[in-house]
Amino acid sequence: MPLDSVTATADTPARTLVSWNVNGLRAVIKKEPSFADVFSSCDADVFAIQETKLQEGQVDFDIPGYYQTWNYAERKGYSGTAVFSKEEPLQVIRQIGSPVADDEGRVCALEFASYWFVNVYTPNSKNGLARLDERMVWDERYRDFLVGLAQQKPVVTCGDFNVAHEEIDLKNPDTNHQNAGFSDEERGSFGRLLDAGFTDSFRMLYPDRTDAYSWWSYRMRARERNVGWRIDYFLVSDDAAGRIEGASILDDVFGSDHCPVSLRIRL
Repeated sequence: MPLDSVTATADTPARTLVSWNVNGLRAVIKKEPSFADVFSSCDADVFAIQETKLQEGQVDFDIPGYYQTWNYAERKGYSGTAVFSKEEPLQVIRQIGSPVADDEGRVCALEFASYWFVNVYTPNSKNGLARLDERMVWDERYRDFLVGLAQQKPVVTCGDFNVAHEEIDLKNPDTNHQNAGFSDEERGSFGRLLDAGFTDSFRMLYPDRTDAYSWWSYRMRARERNVGWRIDYFLVSDDAAGRIEGASILDDVFGSDHCPVSLRIRL
C-alpha cells in the first residue's frame, strides 16, 4: 500500500502495534509460551492488552525499555486494560465520560507526539442482549470521544470491540444473528463508528479474506475447527489510512481464547 505523500514521508517512522485480549493476564504469564515470550517475539513499539482481570500490585511485570500504562476496574478480577509503549506518553486518559462502564478499566488513551493510541475493551452485550442498552450508550460515547481526539491528531484505536461487523467476520452468521456480538444494533453502531471517520485496517487490505478470526469459543473444539469471530480490530482515523503498511491476525499465538492482532503503520 503506497504511503500518502501528503501525510507521511520516507522519514516518518514505521511502527509495529499489537493488541491482544489475554483473558486474564496472571494466567497467561504462567502458560507456555508465556506472555513474556509472546511479547518479546512481537517486538512491538506499542503492545496493548485487554481483560487483564487484576488490580494494582497483583503482578510485578518488569519490561525493560517500555513505559507501562494500566487501567483497573473497580470490581476485582474483572475487565481491565494496559498498554506497554517504547515512547513515553505525553498524557493518559482512562475514562471517556460515559454514564455506564466508565469504572470498569476499559480504556487506555495515550497521547504521543504524532498520534493518539487508544486501547479499548468494549462491554459485552451478554446473553440475551441483557446489556445491549448500556452497550449502545457506551458505543455512542466512545465514538464521540474518538472523534474529538481525531480533531487534534491522527488516532489509532485497537482492542476487543465485541462485535463482528459483517457476515464475513464470523463462521456462522445465520445461526448467530441477534446473538451478543452479532446483533443488528451492535453491527450498526460499529458501522457508525467507521462512518465517523475511521478505517478498519485489516478489511482495507483484505476486503474479501474469509476464515480470518481473532476469537474462538473454548467449546466444541472451535479453534481447532476455526469456527471463530473477528472481533479484535485496529481502526485508524481516515486521515492516516494511507500510512498503513500491514495488518495481521496472529492466529498461531495461543494462551487465550483470543489471538493477537497487529498493525504496521507510519506515524
